[in-house]
Amino acid sequence: MSAAETVQLPWAEIDTLLLDMDGTLLDLAFDNYFWQELMPQAYAAATGRPLDAARTELSARYEAVIGTLPWYCIDHWTGETGVDITALKREHRHLIRYLPRAPDFLELARRQGKRLILVTNAHRVTLSIKCEQTQVDRFMDAVVSSHDYGIEKESTEFWQKLEREQGIDPDRSLLLEDSLAVLAAASRFGVQHTIAIARPDSTRERRNISEFRAVDGVASFV
Repeated sequence: MSAAETVQLPWAEIDTLLLDMDGTLLDLAFDNYFWQELMPQAYAAATGRPLDAARTELSARYEAVIGTLPWYCIDHWTGETGVDITALKREHRHLIRYLPRAPDFLELARRQGKRLILVTNAHRVTLSIKCEQTQVDRFMDAVVSSHDYGIEKESTEFWQKLEREQGIDPDRSLLLEDSLAVLAAASRFGVQHTIAIARPDSTRERRNISEFRAVDGVASFV
């Protein structure tokens, strides 16, 4: 399905939109560039390793924790690498941007009278930097980081805690998310409506997704 196509959401069946941040509302190009290019460069400079060696070592460390809370934790990676990740993110924050028409979609959802909850694995420091840059939080009724609950979105326990803390009705909630593992966890928990974002990074091609209904991006809804 092309992002140029307009897709009708079942608004009457939805009270709450659960919205991922990176790769759903904000362009994952920043995060991919940060972790795959900037971090190896900074780690090589901090340790005196050749760039290729730094890249290989970091890749192995990433793989060891991907999909768990440490993967998303600035404190974890600062301790692991000695790189001031907060400073590095702030230095390059001008690269943080919305995916196409994401603000238009958020305004549409507000006009529809829906409750909007930002549900992210991002560390609160990262969240603060991205909100400062984009003001994405101004659209939201609530902003939840998995670090608030001490468990990643890939776990059904996160969604149980979200239900208790935010009082959501899973049967009348829609999750928009680029991570298939997160979508699977939310589905297991009982979130009725789930849609995958197939092109979370504007610089890369659309992914083929068969496990969930998928659109290129939220631009498909406006």
